[in-house]
Amino acid sequence: MDQRTRRLLEGPIGPTLLRLALPNMLVMFVQASIGLIETYFVAALGTDALAGMALVFPPLMLIQMISAGAMGGGILSAVARAIGSGRRDLAGILIWQAVFIACALGVVTCGVFLAAGGALYAGMGGREGSLSAALTYSNTIFAGAIFIWLFNSLAAAIRGAGNMLLPAVVMCAGAIVLVPLSPALIFGLGPFSPLGIAGGGVAVVAYYGVGTLVFAHHLWSGRSVAKPPLSPPALSVTVLVGILKVGGLSSVVSATTNITIGSATSFIGVFGPAAVAGYGTGARLEYLLVPLTFGLGAPLGVMVGTCMGAGKRDRALRAAWIGAAVAGLTTGTIGLAAALRPETWLALFSSDPALIATGSRYLQIVGPFYGFFGTGMALYFAAQGAARVIWPLMAGLLRIAVSVGGGWLALHWGGGTDGVYLALGLGLAVVGLVNGAAVVLGSWSSAQEPLISIRPQEVAR
Repeated sequence: MDQRTRRLLEGPIGPTLLRLALPNMLVMFVQASIGLIETYFVAALGTDALAGMALVFPPLMLIQMISAGAMGGGILSAVARAIGSGRRDLAGILIWQAVFIACALGVVTCGVFLAAGGALYAGMGGREGSLSAALTYSNTIFAGAIFIWLFNSLAAAIRGAGNMLLPAVVMCAGAIVLVPLSPALIFGLGPFSPLGIAGGGVAVVAYYGVGTLVFAHHLWSGRSVAKPPLSPPALSVTVLVGILKVGGLSSVVSATTNITIGSATSFIGVFGPAAVAGYGTGARLEYLLVPLTFGLGAPLGVMVGTCMGAGKRDRALRAAWIGAAVAGLTTGTIGLAAALRPETWLALFSSDPALIATGSRYLQIVGPFYGFFGTGMALYFAAQGAARVIWPLMAGLLRIAVSVGGGWLALHWGGGTDGVYLALGLGLAVVGLVNGAAVVLGSWSSAQEPLISIRPQEVAR
């Protein structure tokens, strides 16, 4: 047994989680900061450009969350459970199947947004200049969607094998390059021609493309605990179902966050572009919580998956609760700080009074609920590792019912933006309470085979 796997199965839970989570949380913060860097530079192009970027942000985050946290979670969980049970041959086969899935979904993503992006952003409140900016940025980003999928899928496989350091190094190095590259492409600095808002999209696609090559080299050069064969095996329905069973349901969970924020954006769109920009800028802090909790959630999912694969269910449950407590405390502190001083966050992006007023009300009302969201997200990632994602799915669907349904009622019954924001906050509370109750009531205790079953001849192929 390699030392990484031994630590996951036998090391002290709290210190082991923190040792794995610290570099991962750093890199998730850096990755989330990429969007903030883009926002900072695009803000110099004017309110229409900032509003257009706010319209693209929910679907872009949807793809990033599904590829990294949902389908990526399915990949991470499957690889971790295979290694925990001593099946490294299966782990290598899983990586190839993950590549097949990523390529297929990358092509689908590109086609959908190039064909239907205009209708989507118009439905979310885009008008004239903001709609034009949204389409320009969206078409640039999603033309390279396959790199987003491959990048996050391969990173998930590497994390599933217990290696949190390499993804952290690659993402941090990429962000360092992106900081000067993005404004150079947007404003035309040095040898580059000015591309406007499209320049930011080109820089992001380049980041994902180069990172994909680095991850592929690491895996196929034999440096990982999970070693995929050099030539691709035949597609295995058994293995694909094993990944998609967790990743597919998790994708719906990820979609609930973006459906909620996208719907709220359309509600706020009634009040004009400045209101959309204010809400979108404020909601970016909520989006930051997702990669922050993923920074802890990925190693938590690896530990839970490895322990479940080895038959150590009690240790997996203890790890889940420790991770949930840390995530809830961290996100709750961020939410309360934002509620008390919202202008500190919003002033980083704009001095427009209408934008700051709308964004401040969002943070003042929704910020105190952030702790519930962090707790629920940590338990969701733990449930991925255990291959028990039905209750996180129910929590996500209930969140939509409360947030979107309540927001619609507030808008049509005179509740205004405050009513919409209150509904969003209550939806976050649902995520934490339902996921916590599910674990307490024994959602992990049902008999279920934790390891994908695969025939020896499938490994040989």
